[in-house]
Amino acid sequence: MRARMKALFICLPLFMTINVFLFFLPIVNAIAFYHEDQNDLLGYLPVRDDDLFQIQYTHSIHLTDVKETYTLRNNKIIQTELEYEIFAVGMPSNVEGEGKFLEKDGKFFIKNMEREFSYIDLRIGQVQADHRIVYQGNSYKLADFFGPGSWVRIKPAKISIWQQVKGVNIRE
Repeated sequence: MRARMKALFICLPLFMTINVFLFFLPIVNAIAFYHEDQNDLLGYLPVRDDDLFQIQYTHSIHLTDVKETYTLRNNKIIQTELEYEIFAVGMPSNVEGEGKFLEKDGKFFIKNMEREFSYIDLRIGQVQADHRIVYQGNSYKLADFFGPGSWVRIKPAKISIWQQVKGVNIRE
């Protein structure tokens, strides 16, 4: 009986230490939304490396939809495509690098983009922008999670169980 108590006395703290360590170990790949330029995690969207996601919104001047397509790679956000409906203020008319400009069904596309970002700062539209994240066929309206007019910083991140508990999983 005494040997069992001694083994329990040794194993229990070891077990607790491992669990605490695992609780704070970053394990889930995500698109993370932070409060402005702070490190306060507001929410996250679990994703896999190289999966595509989009930021979609209604342009504030010409009031047409814009779709920006991204992927996560090497802890960076890579813009791979841009789709828009009209040449106007704020919309590109040329391409960079290996990009390809196409017109199809009355829409303009810039494909094969490789624009790399460490983060993207975004002011959530208050009136008509209707910013959304689209991932695996599901659309998530950002104003529903962070409030219209909020400034969020979007970054790739590894999220721990603790951060998952504190933040908002926008898929749920």
